[in-house]
Amino acid sequence: MKWLLIPTCTLALLCASVQASRLSEYIASPELRAKLQEVYGGRAIQRAEAFSRLLTPRAGTTDQQKIELVNNYFNNLTYSDDPRLWGDEDYWANPLEFIGARGGDCEDYSISKYYTLMELGVEEKKLRLAYVKAVKYNQFHMVTLYFPTPKSDPLVLDNINSRILPGSQRTDLIPVYSFDAKSIWIMKSRREGTLAGSADRLAQWTSMKTRFSSEQLRSPRRQL
Repeated sequence: MKWLLIPTCTLALLCASVQASRLSEYIASPELRAKLQEVYGGRAIQRAEAFSRLLTPRAGTTDQQKIELVNNYFNNLTYSDDPRLWGDEDYWANPLEFIGARGGDCEDYSISKYYTLMELGVEEKKLRLAYVKAVKYNQFHMVTLYFPTPKSDPLVLDNINSRILPGSQRTDLIPVYSFDAKSIWIMKSRREGTLAGSADRLAQWTSMKTRFSSEQLRSPRRQL
């Protein structure tokens, strides 16, 4: 399988108090801890502390080690579809909402992995989000892609299959479109893609960015 590599762009999604370089510090703030407890309950504080430890810089840690750590961490959270968890047909939780609720669906896993890897120092140009067709389940699905080099076969971080495999080995996934913080590309085939404009055309992506930048935390309709 040939996946589309999208050009790099500038991430400008978070306000000053939640910038990626200061995310760990922000998570430890009394204000956020109080908000997490109010919205998600006391155990959310423990999950936030575990997330903060994951964000602690590790000298000498390779990208491969980082993607394994992040993939394993988030895949331990609980899968729940949007109607049951959030009361919406399609809701893209930001990382703090995902951790606070203790679970979510494929978009939530993928978005959280994407942001966390950048927080850990993985170059933005190596990371993408991809919307795919999961053949086995006959449904659309989202994964995170990591490109070791611009021309590499990307590694796929997935909550369905926890093994981190090259895209060429994930014949169970058919690419539909891929995007980053700026651009979206529609897949014409497994080898070609067409630039379709700004990623802000994705309504759920824009909504998620707005909530993240304004520090909004949505309360789930059920506890996981």
